[in-house]
Amino acid sequence: MQNQPKVTDPDWTIIKILQWTTSYFRSNVIDSPRSTAEILLAHTLGLKRIDLYLRYDQPLVRSELDCFRALIKRRINREPVAYIVGLKEFWNIELTVTREVLIPRPETECLVEEALSALSKESFYSPKRVLEVGTGSGAIILALASERPEHNYFASDISVKAVLLALKNAEKQRLDKKICFFCGNWFLPLKGKDRLFDMVLSNPPYIRKDDINSLQPEISRFEPLVALDGGEDGLFQIRNIINSVHRFLNSKGYLIIEIGHDQKEAVYKVAEETGCYQDVYFRKDYSGFDRIICMQKR
Repeated sequence: MQNQPKVTDPDWTIIKILQWTTSYFRSNVIDSPRSTAEILLAHTLGLKRIDLYLRYDQPLVRSELDCFRALIKRRINREPVAYIVGLKEFWNIELTVTREVLIPRPETECLVEEALSALSKESFYSPKRVLEVGTGSGAIILALASERPEHNYFASDISVKAVLLALKNAEKQRLDKKICFFCGNWFLPLKGKDRLFDMVLSNPPYIRKDDINSLQPEISRFEPLVALDGGEDGLFQIRNIINSVHRFLNSKGYLIIEIGHDQKEAVYKVAEETGCYQDVYFRKDYSGFDRIICMQKR
């Protein structure tokens, strides 16, 4: 049986549907309405965003319109674009993302920059062992491995599904041979194994429990709670990492953590009270907040 011809709607060309969707998103207070419309339409049609304007007068077929309408409804329901299309770019790496993992944020690239700066120091000329705990999609460890492949990388997460997704992303970037992924609750899999690493990194949960419901619905309703909830004061896992990781760091090894925008003083106090670290300093993110804490084991 021959394929039936596709039904097109000449009134809905690419440019017209972009204009209508942008207006609709704007009236529903959706962030970045134009770019959101472009991303969703390009995903529907299997095109790059620039191609939308090269084919601006192309009408959509009925099946494409139906698919696009479904995506619009999901975004109006405040589902994040990254989950709708299943992709998010981080450090020029296209990552597959699902609702099992946190969507990588631009400010987390500051953590990558700080880690690369430390790895560029003279003491790091020989291959070192670098661990990321709570890897999620694998964004951080993949960015580091892509920039400095001479080192040995390890990454863990409490979620089996997150670890499998991170491995999938590593395979897409052909970095799966450079990174050893494993599953476990923070440092429990390393119990009894001291001084394994020269650097440990993490973007742990740091949102106060009572603040989660007041976050944007894109976050509170869709992103995994385990990746957000930092306990009553937001410092539960940060405190756990700082108090635990020195046992697994070599002398002068680095600990680098992303923190909340208002947690500088509290986190500094936690680090000082351990008596295990030196040269504690903070790095600001692109918005001017103290976002990254870096320290070395004494």
